[in-house]
Amino acid sequence: MTYLNRLIPVLFGIFFISVSVSCKNSETEKDQAMAETETKVVSDSLKWSERMMLSEMERFPEASKLDFRDKPKWSYTNGLVLKAAKEVYEKTGKQQYYDYLYAYADTMITDQGAIRTYKLSDQNLDMLNSGNVLLYLYPKTKEERFLEALKTLRSQIDTQPRTSDGGFWHKKRYTHQMWLDGLYMAEPFYAHYTQMFSDGETAKKAYDDIVHQFDLIQEHSLDQETGLLYHGWDESREQKWTNKETGTSPHFWSRAMGWYGMALVDVLDYLPEDHPGREKLINYLKQFSEAVVAVQDEKSGLWYQVLDQGDREGNYLEASGSSMFVYTFAKAVSKGYISQDYQTIAEKGYQGILDNLISVEENGIVNLNEVCAVAGLGGEPYRDASFEYYVNEEIRSNDPKGTGPFILASLQLDR
Repeated sequence: MTYLNRLIPVLFGIFFISVSVSCKNSETEKDQAMAETETKVVSDSLKWSERMMLSEMERFPEASKLDFRDKPKWSYTNGLVLKAAKEVYEKTGKQQYYDYLYAYADTMITDQGAIRTYKLSDQNLDMLNSGNVLLYLYPKTKEERFLEALKTLRSQIDTQPRTSDGGFWHKKRYTHQMWLDGLYMAEPFYAHYTQMFSDGETAKKAYDDIVHQFDLIQEHSLDQETGLLYHGWDESREQKWTNKETGTSPHFWSRAMGWYGMALVDVLDYLPEDHPGREKLINYLKQFSEAVVAVQDEKSGLWYQVLDQGDREGNYLEASGSSMFVYTFAKAVSKGYISQDYQTIAEKGYQGILDNLISVEENGIVNLNEVCAVAGLGGEPYRDASFEYYVNEEIRSNDPKGTGPFILASLQLDR
């Protein structure tokens, strides 16, 4: 037998072994990839809107305990994330999102229509926001308990304490004060309820009242130089945080402006096309947009906790306000309220969130970081509305006041 003849079987054997090892390695890699996919709680093949919604549902399996609560609570943060759940459901048609939304109402509304943990006597505008969940569910389910709860919430508007010129106090215990936050908490609910249940002179009176709340905030809280609006206004000038001449708080807080922007675009969903206040609100929105863009961080596309003082030590790029601004701009562009130029601004802001504030765990869970946990005015312990106060409040990840608007912004941008 020649040397070549002896070598051929050897070479064939080596080739066979090489191919077998290669196939096994390929199968192993494929198995590993499949295993990794199967262990992911949230798939990275989904859009960011679903990825964050599923992450919220994983963090808070019970919607009544959103916002890191030990016990169920009727609160505005639930309503904010559940508005996002509603829109994700409508976009995808996936039943799990509707079920999550429904479970909140089912838990919090008794068979008789009472709202668990809610106290009408508190006259707290924050509590109206979750009423939007019931406004969505009642036409679908026709459950009388949801209607009874809605009537209770609507009755709060009739008894809410007001300033001398008709502005809602933010809460009964925050006497003579209007906050930007309150426009979001009350007015979209008020407008949607009116559209659904009122007509004729009753409806006109309600719509006029809603527009009047925006008029008053513009009158009392607007800074003519920057176009930004101060967080709060105290008619009585009694609060330590108030400017004794103007009644305003001293700073422009990112999330307060975010609440206000979202209030404008959401109320316009329900204000009749022929209402004389409609054009006024759109003009307020245009003014708002110009002012907010002027303080956008050029490098990151984000916005600072104290909007106009980005170069001051301690200030930081904050997630909830940034998400709210992106949502407001993207929705306002899609509705034709503001120039198409703002689409680019919204997309820059959104990319800034992805690049700087989003992190993803190995199992696919998505986190939104650098969210101001809470900020308010007065109260106990006293919140003095100083720059130091705003930048030193707790910062945490996945606060629903950030995740909810992030989902809404993602939906508007189809991301």
